[in-house]
Amino acid sequence: MSEYKQRSLWGEVWRRLRKNKLALVGMGFLVLLFLIALATLIIDGVSSREVYNTYVIKQNLRMRLQAPSFQNPLGLDEFGRSILFRMLWAVRYSLFMGTAAILISTVIGAVLGALAGYYGKAMDNGIMRFMDILLAIPSMLLATAIVAALGTSLVNVLIAIAISYIPTFARTVRASVLTVKEQEFVEAARALGAGDFRIIFKYIIPNSLAPLIVQATLGVAGAILSIAGLSFLGLGIQPPTPEWGSMLSGARSYIREGWHITVIPGLGIMLTILALNVLGDGLRDALDPRLKT
Repeated sequence: MSEYKQRSLWGEVWRRLRKNKLALVGMGFLVLLFLIALATLIIDGVSSREVYNTYVIKQNLRMRLQAPSFQNPLGLDEFGRSILFRMLWAVRYSLFMGTAAILISTVIGAVLGALAGYYGKAMDNGIMRFMDILLAIPSMLLATAIVAALGTSLVNVLIAIAISYIPTFARTVRASVLTVKEQEFVEAARALGAGDFRIIFKYIIPNSLAPLIVQATLGVAGAILSIAGLSFLGLGIQPPTPEWGSMLSGARSYIREGWHITVIPGLGIMLTILALNVLGDGLRDALDPRLKT
């Protein structure tokens, strides 16, 4: 019965989400990006990175700043490298790193928020005051400080972005837990002898997933923007590794000679953020029980 109800719940969510055409377009675009990222990983594995070295990294200064053409649909950058291939290979870093950072933030923030909301009093004050301190620092500034202290590397960028988004998820889950923990099914579980750990992770957190899913979707957009911002400042993914932010940073000195080397990476960032935002809005509407249609 419980499995049937669970399937019915998510089936209802999917039914409502399908009515939002803009959210479906955003979802389709994100699925395409994930397939591109997986394809580049597979190509690197099969070709032993020969394709990567030949089309993404190898420079051809004689052809630098070539405008989009039939042979090079998105043109060549300031070092004569294919912008098309660099855009495709950059997807994995932006999308995978943004998703991984938010997954880490979601797990840690959900646990901290659940503990704060469930136990209250001293634990609530201790955890949430620390979250307030982190929230008082702009996420981009906090991430910049962490990367500057730890050094520029993929792992350090991931850690910096994850830490900067933990407070957001902790507050979101805490607000949901404060409501859910007073429900009858939690009282029934407690009366049957269930321990705090079982109640929190089996009953409370699963019933707080709706706002968490929405926040995570929107958080990935913010994480991708933060990764691009760090790379643009020279603190994120370092050249010649392709990443949209670092591509913009390297191209800004040549914007008068080749408009395409800045516009195309900028469009990649904009469209990805837009897709995540419209999908997040669609999920918010689909998961809100007050908007049943």
